[in-house]
Amino acid sequence: MTIRWGIVTAGKISHDFVNAFNSYPNKGDQVIAAVAARTKPEEFAKLHNIPIVFDSYKALAESNEIDVAYIGALNPDHYNISKLFLENGKHVLCEKPLCLNYKQAESLIRFAKSKKLFLMEAVWSRFSPTYIALEKEINSGKLGDVMFVEVNFGVPIVTVDRLRKKELGGSSVMDIGIYTLQFAQYIFKEEPKKVTTVGGLNEDGVDIYETIILEYDGDRRAVLNVDSRFKMWNKATVVGTNGHITIEDPFHFPEIFINTDGTVEKFPLHKSSLPYNFRNSAGLVYQALEVEKCLKEGLIESPRMSHKESLVLAKLEQTVRKQLGVYYDVDDQEFP
Repeated sequence: MTIRWGIVTAGKISHDFVNAFNSYPNKGDQVIAAVAARTKPEEFAKLHNIPIVFDSYKALAESNEIDVAYIGALNPDHYNISKLFLENGKHVLCEKPLCLNYKQAESLIRFAKSKKLFLMEAVWSRFSPTYIALEKEINSGKLGDVMFVEVNFGVPIVTVDRLRKKELGGSSVMDIGIYTLQFAQYIFKEEPKKVTTVGGLNEDGVDIYETIILEYDGDRRAVLNVDSRFKMWNKATVVGTNGHITIEDPFHFPEIFINTDGTVEKFPLHKSSLPYNFRNSAGLVYQALEVEKCLKEGLIESPRMSHKESLVLAKLEQTVRKQLGVYYDVDDQEFP
């Protein structure tokens, strides 16, 4: 059974997803069949050799041309667009963050389950070959008991509209901070018992930097530094009772990590004839491979990026925002 993808929006991240997909040599029995976007869908389709173009998201959702939708829209649109496709019987891979807050995420996941359809938040890091190797190294016991995680993520995007404007779902923790949060959760695999955040807001009431301390049972903790004003050394360190592991920059989809014994493992990404907008975006294809695997196994969620994981991330993001005083209008709304 060929799995047919529909691409929702023709922005930068959608370009990178399709480019990564099309240039990967072993993507299995799946194709990109259609695209819908508010601006320049024809140009996007021509560039990426997509055969069908729709003039609205609704038309794509109602069509019989696709099986699963990749949602690359801005944060405030994730809930409504994802629900539109689920309502029309389509599986959904939605860009992170899954929704703007916990109530939206919980509602969307509940709806997907009621429809018996696959839904996954596109936390592409989880499917990195480096992350999988990291997990094996930890499970081997060589690191001992994991006690501490440190992650830094800073990129100069403070002037980018999607980050700085509240009406666009702007927020450093929602844009890049989610990568640090998911890394800590990937390592500790349980909800922290305490969250402490300090940071700063712009004139629109949007967080532009923060330091987050997550405290877990057993005196374990994670320190996460997030900044949209300047470039940081974007690596992650996992410290155990027997040593440490380093995930090299860019930690959110790395090609290199240094084992407990100091040996270096490399996982180079495949090449593309088209340029990418974001670093190491070739790795976006691995989440498409995960979707295909799950669909063919009849699953409605991914074991590597489960609904429970998305709900924990939504709760953590909301907690960080609340501690910094960042509020969205939807925070006061209820969802079915």
